[in-house]
Amino acid sequence: MARVEALKKPMLRDQQRALHAYEAVGSVQKAQQKDYKIAVNDLGANILRGGLCAALASVQRLDGRGNEHANVLLGHLTTAGVPGLEGATAVDLAKRVRELDADGYMIATREMLQVAVWLKRAAQATFGED
Repeated sequence: MARVEALKKPMLRDQQRALHAYEAVGSVQKAQQKDYKIAVNDLGANILRGGLCAALASVQRLDGRGNEHANVLLGHLTTAGVPGLEGATAVDLAKRVRELDADGYMIATREMLQVAVWLKRAAQATFGED
């Protein structure tokens, strides 16, 4: 009941990201947790190193090789509520990012980096150490 009341109160963006991250990470199947954690740990660094498009291409490449955890991660990124990417799907997320203008791309990159940080924190807390 306290959770329902807490959800009715206005939340900061960081609180929304944290809530999304813990719900998303909690839905990862046990068999996928190790690979998912590796992909999430790489995501933030890949965004900083090569940009958002390159980081998403890396995750998509894993998905193309039949790694189900990559598709799960793409799904979690699409439901994170990143401005400019509302309504995107795991299939068209990278395409939608490439279609953003420069300002939209910078905002999406900053927001996606924050989402990646919260997913990483949630994975570390939920999955524990291997």
